[in-house]
Amino acid sequence: MNIHHNHPLKAYNTFGLEATARYFVEVNTVDELEEVLKHEELKGLPRFILGGGSNILLTDDFDGLVIKNSIKGMELLREDDKHVWLKVGSGEVWHELVMYTINQGWGGIENLSLIPGQVGAAPMQNIGAYGVELEATFDSLDAVNMTTTEVRSFAKEECHFGYRESVFKTTLKGQYCIVSVTFRLNKQPTFNISYGDIKRILDDMQMWEPTVKAVSDAVIKIRQSKLPDPKVLGNSGSFFKNPEIPKTQFEALQQYYPLIPNYPAPNGLVKVPAGWLIEQAGWKGKRVGNTGSHAQQALVLVNYGGATGQEIYQLALDIQASVQEKFGITIVPEVNVV
Repeated sequence: MNIHHNHPLKAYNTFGLEATARYFVEVNTVDELEEVLKHEELKGLPRFILGGGSNILLTDDFDGLVIKNSIKGMELLREDDKHVWLKVGSGEVWHELVMYTINQGWGGIENLSLIPGQVGAAPMQNIGAYGVELEATFDSLDAVNMTTTEVRSFAKEECHFGYRESVFKTTLKGQYCIVSVTFRLNKQPTFNISYGDIKRILDDMQMWEPTVKAVSDAVIKIRQSKLPDPKVLGNSGSFFKNPEIPKTQFEALQQYYPLIPNYPAPNGLVKVPAGWLIEQAGWKGKRVGNTGSHAQQALVLVNYGGATGQEIYQLALDIQASVQEKFGITIVPEVNVV
């Protein structure tokens, strides 16, 4: 285990932004993580856990310790006639986990195919796509306390999952490092294919009786058609959450915008696609300096090359202000601004 000084972070964030960590270390086991957290030279420094770098915006150098999580491994804990319980290291690549479960014929996370990032970020964000959220297959997780280095298990109810939210983004933010996640997956899958274009693509594929692989293939096809590859064009996927607004506010907007797309949300709220709001505000495909809103998906902010984190952040603020002025709706970043 090597501790690096003034370490470049460009290769570790999907925006491809230039930034430097005062200290940088990669950990491959829980023991290594605990060793780093107890390291005398590094005590008292700000700490940042880095996963796949796909959901962060680095606005400056990090004057502290960046810990790159590379804790891997998969273990089948138990199974019954209907389910399997799979424990996965938080440093595993999310899409590789999805592909593994599909190869086993286990259902539950096929709609979450091709989401960038690592397994450890999945419960933090309660990642979701095409009508499915992580919490539906979540069983538990283990996390290391960043202060005491004690390992604590969190059951589902302790995570307080919400829309792109969990306790690890609110009251426990920065206090724990997730080291493993256990999923309960289905041996006899049921499919959610009503969201977006999944059913249409399955029909085009003549898949009248879907399989986990077919649903995954359809999701991948949709994502690849709409979202830029960060290896080609720097981005962090969807930059903003879809806002949930009161029904009365939605009905008032609907008077002016009869075609406004919408989905039911908990507690009588209505979810409105942030991408639609951004597009209607005139940002889709608009370039500002070295950054801009992607031409195929307004929700994705991109680095055309040479952009700084501050430049992208300013674009996000300008888009927020524009949507607020036009619709009276506040759109909130889903990306972690560092």
